[in-house]
Formats: sequence, C-alpha cells, structure tokens
Amino acid sequence: MRPAPSLRWLVWGAGLAVYVLAVAHRSSFGVAGLAAADRFDAPATVLSLFAVLQLGTYALMQLPMGIALDAWGPRRLLTAGALLMAAGQAGMAFAPDVATAIAVRVLLGCGDAAVFISVLRLVWTWFDARQVPLLTQVTGLVGQLGQVVSAVPFAFALHRFGWTPAFAAMAVVGALTAAVAVAGVRPGPHEGAATRRGLDGLGATLTSPGTWLGFFAHLLGGVSINTFLLMWGVPFLVEGHGLSTGQAGALLSLSVGVSIVAGPIVGVFTARHPLRRTWGTLGVTVLTCAGWALVLLPTTPRPFWVLTVFTVLISVGGPSALIGMDLAASFNPPERRGTAQGVANMGGFGSAVLVMLAVGVVLDQRAPAGTATLADYRVALSVVLVPIAAGVVGILLTRRRVRATAGIRVPPLTEVWQRRRRR
Repeated sequence: MRPAPSLRWLVWGAGLAVYVLAVAHRSSFGVAGLAAADRFDAPATVLSLFAVLQLGTYALMQLPMGIALDAWGPRRLLTAGALLMAAGQAGMAFAPDVATAIAVRVLLGCGDAAVFISVLRLVWTWFDARQVPLLTQVTGLVGQLGQVVSAVPFAFALHRFGWTPAFAAMAVVGALTAAVAVAGVRPGPHEGAATRRGLDGLGATLTSPGTWLGFFAHLLGGVSINTFLLMWGVPFLVEGHGLSTGQAGALLSLSVGVSIVAGPIVGVFTARHPLRRTWGTLGVTVLTCAGWALVLLPTTPRPFWVLTVFTVLISVGGPSALIGMDLAASFNPPERRGTAQGVANMGGFGSAVLVMLAVGVVLDQRAPAGTATLADYRVALSVVLVPIAAGVVGILLTRRRVRATAGIRVPPLTEVWQRRRRR
C-alpha cells in the first residue's frame, strides 16, 4: 500500500526538527564564548580549541555514522544523535572545568555527525529522484534556522538566567527532538529491503569512484566558506582590513543570505542537468578563486564593497558543497548511500579543519607576538589554495572514472543545442 503523500512531508519535517536543533547545538558555544571565558577563566587560544575539536570530531565521525546509517536506518541514528547532543549539552551545563567542557563538546560533535546524512537518507527514500537535489538544498537551508535558535532564545536565556539553566534547557529540548524522531521518522517506500550490516560493503564504498567524486565536490564547495565562517573570517576582516566587529558580523550574515538565494538555484541546476553536476562544482570553484584573488593579491586593505563581493563569491560554495552529497548517493547503491555520503561530507569539513590549523600555524610563525598584519593573513590564508587545487584534480580524475564505470556519455553542448532546435 502506497503511503499518503502528506506522510513524506511529516517524516521529512521530523528529521528537519532534529537537524535544526543540531545546528543550534553546534553554534551555541559560539554565542556563549564570552561567558565561557569567564566561567572557565580560559584564554581565547584555549577556547578556539572547542571549535576545532568539535568540527574535527564531526568530520572524523562521518564514516562511522555513515556505516551506522546503512546498518540501522535513519530513525535509530537520528534518535541516537539527538540523545548524544542532549547529553553533551547537559554535560556542558554542569562542566566544572575546560577539560570536561571539551570532552562533552566532543560528545556533542559525535551526535551532530549522525544527523544531516540521516535526514538526507529520508529525502532519498521518501521523494522522487527529480525532487532530491532541490530538497537537499532546502534541507541545508532550513537547518540554518538553528543559528537563529542559538542567537536569539538561547542567547536570551544565557544572559537572563545564566550558564547552567541555558545549557540545561538546550539539553531538554534536544531530548524532545529525540522523541520526535522516534514518533515521526519511518522507513520510506524507496528504502531497500535490507541494509548491509557493520563493515560489510565498506570496501566497495571506499573504492567507488562516485564516493570520491562526491568527496572532492564537497571539498571544493565547503573548504573556503567553512574556514571563513567558523574561524578566520572575523580576525581577517578586523585585523587585516580594519573593519569593525559590527561590519565583519554584517558580512558573515550576508554569507547566510547568499546561501539562501543560491541554494535553490544550485538545486534546480543539478536536478535539470544531472550529467553536468560537476560543471556546477567547477564553475563555483572559479568564483571562489576569483573571490580569494580579490583579497589575497592586493597588498593594501580592501574597501568594504570589495570585501562584500569577496564574501558573496565564496559563500556560493556552501550550497555547491551539497552537490557532492548528491553525487555520492547517485553513484552508490541504496544500501551503501549512508557510508558514501558520510565520506563525501568529510571533504568540506575535514579539509577546513586542516586549513584552520595550518592558518594558525603560519600566523604564529609570522606574528609570534599575536598582532597579525594584512601581509601575515595574506600568506596564511593562501593555504586554502592547496586543497582547492587538490579538489580540482580529484574532480577531473574521478569524474572520468565514474563515467567510464557507469557507461555515461555526456553529449557536447552543440549536440544538445541541435536536438533542441529540431523540436
């Protein structure tokens, strides 16, 4: 019996509820940065470890969580992820020192790693293939409402009621989303009859060129914007170009707005041109490199409008990174999609962790006193060009293997144009 059409939206909505709160959990410590410095009496360098370790945990846990998704399905994994994040926030509420706080933040990162790929599994198993690219983009965009949750109600609770009540409230809401996952998530009509268990099929996933095509596409889209938004954007704009913190914050907010506009466009493009999805990835990479050229080549601080253009250009990478998730799922069988998308999701986040650390090392070498100049930032942030170059090479090589393995022939544009003229 075919499920009612409305059920797919309810199931997707239940998964989205968990994802929105996952983003809120993820960004809550950034809102609480000043309060954390007071509570733990920790310098900024120590507090920056929270972001790096949490993001690193998220990236490293993608493969194990992808395997678990293929073995257990999205309902169990969303429930487990929500409970892990709730436990992490409860631990943060009562953490007596930095070491404990870091440990529970790592726990939260483990739970966070389970969520997005599980919601994408719901999209793939509940909706028609032609709807998947656009709904993938919408899923990512709606999830960013979690930043509003952390920036408004959580921030209000933190300043009004204090550290422990605010984080405890997040833990309670997190536990409630676990209940939503239990009650609302169901296997989709396109779910395979059986899934592979444990490590069965891992080798096939890791040797599939489609998996790595997705990995490199996600890397190219995600490495620049993640590095900019999650760590080095504000210091680069404030110390390197002399902006106020308010101006820098406005550019970070602009980045979110660009993603909201670009996401549906990228989704429609990938749905209409499935054979040319990597064209979209490489095209956005050209925009990203143009953005970096605007700020890394000149030796003097750039005016605000140039920095605005730079922000717009690299922000399109966020939506384009999700092309990688679509590619990984498209070129792997349903029983291995979770593992494949987990590997792909490591591309943009794992590379960003390495770049963030490398930028810090370069800045420490060039400015040991801690007062970095624009010249220091130009050299340090040039590190991002290394994974971009590797990603372009990876796309070109794995794309050829994918097409050869799948027997795909991409007709030249002239041939496509001639066909359309004959209609």
